[in-house]
Amino acid sequence: MKISINRWQLLFYSLMGFVFMSMWIIAVIHGKPEDEWLPRAVNYLWFTIYITVLNFIFFEYILQWLSVKRFILSFLVCFALLMLYSFGLYGWRSIGIGVHIYSEYRVFAKAVDGVEYHFPFSVASLFFFMIIRHVYNYTKLKRDSRRLHIEKQQAELNYLKSQTNPHFLFNTLNNIYALARDKSDLAPESILRLSKILRFMLYETSGDYIAIEQEIKIMNDYIALEKLRYDESLRVDLKHDVENMKQALPPLLLMPLVENAFKHGVSETRNQPFVDIFLAVNKRQLKFTVKNSTESFPEERNVKENIGLSNLRRQLELLYKDYNLTVQQVGPVFEAILKINLASHV
Repeated sequence: MKISINRWQLLFYSLMGFVFMSMWIIAVIHGKPEDEWLPRAVNYLWFTIYITVLNFIFFEYILQWLSVKRFILSFLVCFALLMLYSFGLYGWRSIGIGVHIYSEYRVFAKAVDGVEYHFPFSVASLFFFMIIRHVYNYTKLKRDSRRLHIEKQQAELNYLKSQTNPHFLFNTLNNIYALARDKSDLAPESILRLSKILRFMLYETSGDYIAIEQEIKIMNDYIALEKLRYDESLRVDLKHDVENMKQALPPLLLMPLVENAFKHGVSETRNQPFVDIFLAVNKRQLKFTVKNSTESFPEERNVKENIGLSNLRRQLELLYKDYNLTVQQVGPVFEAILKINLASHV
């Protein structure tokens, strides 16, 4: 059995011993107000030193070692502890008297009488330390479990973000590749716009939040980059009604819906492609609506979601308690509506 003692354990048991001693002194003084309290306090301090050390050894080392498999040895250890909690305490009292620390208010004819008189002090300390230690360990376990749960969620959220950013870049690079393949004069401009987006992703999205105005700006840059691929037949309308442009929002949270509109909607539309985007944030209630043209008609009633939308749903689940994301297709129009109570952040 490896024995290790840390400073926190010593402090915790010392504090428990002090509280137990204080409660016992108050009870005795209340029962015998005529007695001098200082000598009594010294006596109980002397007892508390003994039972604190004994309880520390029992709960931190011996208790975890006891088992049914070692029945005989465990029984002998328990018997030895019983002696320490009874005759040992009385012996500790005798040592205190011998070194003139303990004040002898009562003389016992037999040692057994003294043991019987002081044994309740040991029993009370045993139950007190057991209850406080159990409550503390339970609270610590719940706190550690909660911390591990949060760390796990944060790790998963970081993983989802790490998937979202490459996915975002992959789509953007595909756009530039299409322009370069066609030897378009717009290729240099698209690379310049991509560099702005990369700069934003490297320096602005490392934190947990960005201002909504920054999210709108990167949205505009992405839309401008996408529009380079299309002629004037593409109609893109981005509007917003935001009462506070500094309102905090997780970076690139809204971008998957915009990407989805172009990659799985406009790019598959041959006649009159369009994207309508509207963002409203009032009284910390966010509503983000994206409508786009499409020529793919789902065979089933439910729309099959791509990895971008699936990741977005999981991020929302980890970030907010009150949100709703609905996607539906009615004829040639695909619509995504995201509602978030920004005050419900986890």
